[in-house]
Amino acid sequence: MRVLHVITGLGIGGAEQQLRLMLRKLPTDSDVITLTNPGAVARGIVADGVRVRDLAMTGNRDVGALPRLTGLVRRGQYDLVHTHLYRACLYGRFAARLAGVRAVVATEHSLGSAQIEGRPLSTGARALYLAGERLGTATVAVSATVARRLERWGVRRDRIHVVPNGIEVDRFAYDPAARRDARERLGLPQDAFVVGGVGRLTGGKRFDTLVRAVSDLPDARLLLVGEGAEQVRLQRLAYVRGAADRIVLHGACQDPPPDAYTGSGTRSGSGSGSSTLDPADGPDLPALLAAMDVFVSTSQDEAFGLAVVEALAAGLPVLHVTCPALEDLPAEAAPGARQISGNVPELIAELRQFQDAARGSGVHRLPVPAAARHYDISHSAEQLMAVYEHALRGPAPTREVSCP
Repeated sequence: MRVLHVITGLGIGGAEQQLRLMLRKLPTDSDVITLTNPGAVARGIVADGVRVRDLAMTGNRDVGALPRLTGLVRRGQYDLVHTHLYRACLYGRFAARLAGVRAVVATEHSLGSAQIEGRPLSTGARALYLAGERLGTATVAVSATVARRLERWGVRRDRIHVVPNGIEVDRFAYDPAARRDARERLGLPQDAFVVGGVGRLTGGKRFDTLVRAVSDLPDARLLLVGEGAEQVRLQRLAYVRGAADRIVLHGACQDPPPDAYTGSGTRSGSGSGSSTLDPADGPDLPALLAAMDVFVSTSQDEAFGLAVVEALAAGLPVLHVTCPALEDLPAEAAPGARQISGNVPELIAELRQFQDAARGSGVHRLPVPAAARHYDISHSAEQLMAVYEHALRGPAPTREVSCP
């Protein structure tokens, strides 16, 4: 089966790294086209032996990209086109139809309760989304929560398929040696109590609440893994609160790193702060999680919550404000995770309990819970192949979708 994946960009991000992981598991002959930004994840995909082309779009309204994309789809003679992220879903679905490809699958990675990829859920965004969705064969939701949101938005229920995000569970197994090495390289004392967070440094992630909470916990350290527009503000906040020497901003971390696998081909395609490190020279994500003592997700609007699942696979206790990945499972699937409101006084109280326990017992790791095993990437790849086979059998008869 020849499959073309079209994605908006390939810088480091959740959807982008999910695509790379999924490509390693799918039994398909795959190519990738990125509309723009062939960044670190593109290099990783190429290292794995998959061809990546950069369409070099100059902006959302670069309509000249559509005939270029259509030509690439037509020449590739693909059986199926799979699109990822808002802009790529629009351009990719149109190009696939113009090129004569009838099996078109789109994954919805980022539909929150109030935003989609940072865009407000406006009437215009919804109308454009639904106009493009009608051109596809199937829409994949990364969680049951996202599936319900899609249906409320007006996507037909029979066109929605749930294929959850996945992780390589065993890669995150706790390693004491990795913990020691990571802390040494990060400049964190071996006996320090370290609070951790992973994600884009954007306002929606609310990492400022973590900075404020850790600032009020003497001797506690904070390790944030990610990059984004909020980096300077978080550094300034740490300085103002007198905690600049206890906050480490690591930068984005590609997982798996480009050299984690030996690719089967050679095809190619066209901070400063409180304490900042070049992630290219630092520990990988499993080692960074090993360096932490408790993981906190302060975001109030998520489509899945992949970082939480990775932290659970690393044996970390987790505090989270929202996590559809866990909300869609029984509570006993993740006994080490607890939902919180996320305000600063509550965070301080919760983290102080973990800090006091760490003083008495040292490093503590939990067994890998059923929730982490449930989201193994191999299972997700099997589910996605079933969606592909469904799409190749042909779409269901279309009917008009109203847009009240």
